[in-house]
Amino acid sequence: MKSFRDKRRDNRPNAKSGTGEVRPHETRGRPDARPREPREAKPDNQPEPKSAPRILARRDGALPAEQLPLILEVAPNADYALLDSGAGQKLEQYGPYRIVRPEGQAIWQKALPAKDWERADAIFTGDTDEEGIGRWRFPKTPLGETWPMKHDGIDYLGRFTSFRHVGVFPEQASHWDHMAGLIAAAKRPVKVLNLFGYTGLASLVAARAGAEVTHVDASKKAIGWARENQEMAGLGGKPIRWIVDDAVKFAEREERRGSRYDIILFDPPAYGRGPKGEVWQLFEDLPALTDLCRAILTPKPLAVVLTAYSIRASFFAIHALMRDTFAGMGGRVESGELIIREKSAGRALSTSLFSRWVA
Repeated sequence: MKSFRDKRRDNRPNAKSGTGEVRPHETRGRPDARPREPREAKPDNQPEPKSAPRILARRDGALPAEQLPLILEVAPNADYALLDSGAGQKLEQYGPYRIVRPEGQAIWQKALPAKDWERADAIFTGDTDEEGIGRWRFPKTPLGETWPMKHDGIDYLGRFTSFRHVGVFPEQASHWDHMAGLIAAAKRPVKVLNLFGYTGLASLVAARAGAEVTHVDASKKAIGWARENQEMAGLGGKPIRWIVDDAVKFAEREERRGSRYDIILFDPPAYGRGPKGEVWQLFEDLPALTDLCRAILTPKPLAVVLTAYSIRASFFAIHALMRDTFAGMGGRVESGELIIREKSAGRALSTSLFSRWVA
């Protein structure tokens, strides 16, 4: 469930706007999923008015404890490895395939010789305006759009997309492992809300751990991919609701309906549009959405996890927001960066900022 598709995150055009580009997590869904609420028909290209601004006020109560900086690291493993990076590129191993993609943060020089990079199976060129896998070059054998992958024993499909991504963000594995541990340790039914859910690996991890999951994304295509991943993983019987909707509008309705969650994950874009033309600006809209997330927690919540990609800010900014929002609730706010450890020279490639409140 992604309510907005990100037009800027990692140069992924329309990835969260809900206008037809799909992120793999957003397409997952079951035929028996709970039906979505009917929507009022609107003329094409006519944006839906934004909801009235949420009234925010600084909360009373002690601020949660804090831990920062916290660097969450993903090391090379059998499923995924960052083989090398440098000169604005990264060389990765996704299951059977060696893939080259742009990486703006890799401002150092490559450690592996050219012959290792030349062994790539797929290279994202980005040198055409074509949609689909035409933006990829396959030096050896032409590859299909998808290929089988695994994460910690969960099968899913890797996918060559026109916006350079491959259907998974490996650095999020640290959050997935942490969440699965919280679900297992709770020893009670746990409800998870995954906003901006993309292709749904986080939702699959939560469901496998025993949670009831609601997955929201603005992109029908991504929801479709996510449902495909659910079947691929053999988790078709797990309780996952797949919902195509705007994340903010969905959370607002959940607040009115009294629906509550024990764990909330949200990964909003820097900028995006929802399925009805809703406009999202991170720095304008994030405080209200964070406040909404607090409002729809259960009386005994476990965690709220915020990840932010491609923004010109420090994690101190979202850390302060999360501490203020969860004032009076105890617990701890942990903030820092998600990194991937390179196999060749051991360098750390930073991918995103995060902040999470843990009860």
